[in-house]
Amino acid sequence: MQRKRVVITGMGAVTPLGLGVETFWANLVAGKSGVGPMTLCDPTGYPSRISGEVRDFDPAQYLDAKEARRMARFSQLAVAAAGMAVAASGLDMAQEDPYRVGVVLGNGNGGFPTLEENCRVLASRGGMRISPFFFPMVLPNMAAANVSRLVGAKGFSSTATTACAASNQAIGEALEVVRRGAADVMLAGGTEAGISQLGLAGFAVMRALSTRNEEPERASRPFDAGRDGFVPAEGSAILVLESLEHAQARGAAILAEVAGFGCTSDAGHLVQPEETGATAAAAMGLALADAGVALGQVDYINAHGTSTPLNDAVETAAIKRLFGDLAYRIPISSTKSMIGHALGAAGSLEAVACVKTITQGIIHPTINYETPDPACDLDYVPNRARQKDVAVVLSNAFGFGGQNACLVFRRF
Repeated sequence: MQRKRVVITGMGAVTPLGLGVETFWANLVAGKSGVGPMTLCDPTGYPSRISGEVRDFDPAQYLDAKEARRMARFSQLAVAAAGMAVAASGLDMAQEDPYRVGVVLGNGNGGFPTLEENCRVLASRGGMRISPFFFPMVLPNMAAANVSRLVGAKGFSSTATTACAASNQAIGEALEVVRRGAADVMLAGGTEAGISQLGLAGFAVMRALSTRNEEPERASRPFDAGRDGFVPAEGSAILVLESLEHAQARGAAILAEVAGFGCTSDAGHLVQPEETGATAAAAMGLALADAGVALGQVDYINAHGTSTPLNDAVETAAIKRLFGDLAYRIPISSTKSMIGHALGAAGSLEAVACVKTITQGIIHPTINYETPDPACDLDYVPNRARQKDVAVVLSNAFGFGGQNACLVFRRF
């Protein structure tokens, strides 16, 4: 039986570069930075005091007050992005079989700030004073649960918690659910809102974060020789995925096709990527094979591009390992150069950028690229957006634990 084709009919995004897909995209193309001083927690005494935060987010615009109080921020962001995506897709749940509509989201931490807050209450006032909504607020699956509940999606539901690969994995898993006929429509993407002292401390003691506190907009500099660590961020983006038949039957506007998914594990170091790039290259290769796309057909790569010394060098090596001499002719850029690293939500925000690249024929830049690194010698679209006809995009996501997840998006 021929497998179903899966298309994207709507997108929503809540980001450090603004609320809504169009604002996010316009700021990406303009090369603006959404990184600034950390305000969601007090970073005093920590070596890194900057972050990419979703500013001016008012949950009351997307939820009633009672619902908002019972959700951690990561759920609030996801519900907001889901509402945008469903509205953009024109999907009318009253006309759908709710058991044929599902949700798969990715996130790394769940309600991390809420966890920290309730631990402080436990230590200072006793366990019987923590919130009765503690578990439904902090569990990683509750963003998907809340989206399902408020949209009315009663079908397949799951959560990917594969660290920084989570959103790509969620979109890939949703792709497979529709392909095998288990759903007509899937809401897929990711969400993260983990900025807290606990999270800051955890990354700080690993020396994973940039310490360019005096110039936050210039701190995230993927592939640049002066990169010194990633910038923590938050946000959410959700895509409406549908079988092609379902989308066409309801007359939906089709933005792009999700054509392929590949996933591997380094089976090695706890947090460092496999240094030869072999397993990352394998994930990219699997995604392209799944999509039926030849190496020479890839028009653009949206890199994982975290701005850490090792990750960017290994990703470059992985691209060269797979593509050979072609690697030097493929434009590559890092969304994280402008918004920081939203961890489990990163791939979903980058998916939105990939789709807009296809529909608009513009590749957003990698900003803050000033000094070439001999270990990173490819075309990273430095500092200025580039017009290019783009039909096929490869999007990379590589997470702690050696989790690698790659997606292929194609013009429909």
